[in-house]
Amino acid sequence: MTTIATILTDGYADWEIGMLAGVARTYFGIDMLHTSPGGRPVLSSGGLVAMPDRPTEHIDPAAIGALIVVGGTTWRNDAAPDLSRLLQRTREADVLIGGICDGTRPLARAGLLDEVGHTSNSPETLIETGYRGRQLYWDVPHAVSAEGIITAPGTAPVSFMVEVVTALGHGSSDLDFFHHLLAAEHASLLHLAPVPATSAAAH
Repeated sequence: MTTIATILTDGYADWEIGMLAGVARTYFGIDMLHTSPGGRPVLSSGGLVAMPDRPTEHIDPAAIGALIVVGGTTWRNDAAPDLSRLLQRTREADVLIGGICDGTRPLARAGLLDEVGHTSNSPETLIETGYRGRQLYWDVPHAVSAEGIITAPGTAPVSFMVEVVTALGHGSSDLDFFHHLLAAEHASLLHLAPVPATSAAAH
C-alpha cells in the first residue's frame, strides 16, 4: 500500500491537509502517516489537536511514497524545525515531496527548489529562506508539479490534492470527478455578478 507521510507542526493549516488526507485515504486506499517534530501533539490553526502517529525524525524515506510538509505559523518562527537533511534524503531516495503554503519554505531552505519549477504564496515567502530558484518560480494560483516535487499556495488545497494523488499513480476518472466536485464552488463564482458593496457590508 502506498503511504503518504505528512509533517504537522503547531499552527498547521487544517484545510491544507484535510482535502488530501480525506480523498487519498477514503477513496484511493492510500495510507496516511501523520508525524510531528518529536511526535508531540500539535494544535492546528483551527484549534484541532492532532495526535501524530510518530515523530518526524522516525520517517524512513524508503518506506513511504510521498512526504508532505503542511503549512502553518511555525515555519516563519526562528524555532522552526530544520527538515533539510530529511528532505534531501527523501529526494535522494526518489520519493515524491510536496509542500503547500509556508510548508514550501523548508523545501526552499533545503535547496530543493533551486532547480525545479515551483510556486508558493509569493516569491518573497521563499526568498527569505535564502534560496536561489527565483527564476523558476511560477506565479500561479494552483499547484505546480515538476520533477517529483509538488508545491502550492495555501489557497490551492484542491489542485495540490489532485497533483499528489496523480503523481502516486492514481490519476483516473474518479479523481477527475473529485477535482470537479471540490472545485465547483470556485468555478461557479466566476460567473456570479459582483456583490454590491452595501450588501457585502451588511453581512
